[in-house]
Amino acid sequence: MLALVATMQPVTAQSVSIKAEMLQDWAALKSTMNKMAAEMPDDKYSAKPTPAQQSFGERIVHVATVNVGILGSLGGKAAKPTIDPKVTTKAAAIKAMDDSFDYGTAVLNEHTDQQMLAAVPMPPRFLGPSSHARIYTFLMGHTWDIYGQLVVYLRLNGHVPPASQRP
Repeated sequence: MLALVATMQPVTAQSVSIKAEMLQDWAALKSTMNKMAAEMPDDKYSAKPTPAQQSFGERIVHVATVNVGILGSLGGKAAKPTIDPKVTTKAAAIKAMDDSFDYGTAVLNEHTDQQMLAAVPMPPRFLGPSSHARIYTFLMGHTWDIYGQLVVYLRLNGHVPPASQRP
């Protein structure tokens, strides 16, 4: 422990950008979800862990519909993609998800760091008063939750989540 403390460097002033951090995390999450969605074979997109749950494909499209719906509260000028919540094919589900992440990137690029910290005029009621940054943080948390669910879907269908694959 003493050796670790001796090698630590003091923190120096650095320039940080909430917008740049959000863009980086949003892009990384899109990439992670793309790998997850691509891992499931086409014929397993209708797979469900139990009859009462949504299918793998429906969970992918759920990410897209939630992203687009909640991002709309930020009042961006970027055109909202039309997401069909009933798509069932792998290609259509991945396209919907990609479109939702691309929309999120476009809206995020319309904001400055100061705007990211400003209150959203009409946030989703269930979140209450929220900054633009909080909306993105919520969406990323929501998507990571869905990612955790999709791990189970993959494993039940004999596939290994991309993050757990070994070369």
